[in-house]
Amino acid sequence: MPDKEEKERIAKIRNLNNQLRQTFSGGTVLLSRGIRSKSPKELCDILERVKNFNDFNDGNDVCGEHDFGSFDYNGDTIFFKVDYYNNDNTYLSPDPSNPAHTHRVMTILLSDEY
Repeated sequence: MPDKEEKERIAKIRNLNNQLRQTFSGGTVLLSRGIRSKSPKELCDILERVKNFNDFNDGNDVCGEHDFGSFDYNGDTIFFKVDYYNNDNTYLSPDPSNPAHTHRVMTILLSDEY
């Protein structure tokens, strides 16, 4: 079981990931080719579903960071995934709980593109 300090670190990561997912600010949002090929209405619907996603559970959010989710949309399974890079995007972030040292990238894609 994580200690108090680790729980606080995870809560910071979760809050930063939620901010990116819910507002599309605080990082970069990438759309896969399959998502970009959707109609404008479908794309708007998918983006709204990502923003409003709240079905985090032990099966899809093992670490409690809200960095991954999936849902079904018109016969497709949609994934979103948040990755943590350093500010130069050359390596992984040294501390994803610190936004001064982390560039978040959320990719939204079809499951078969993973």
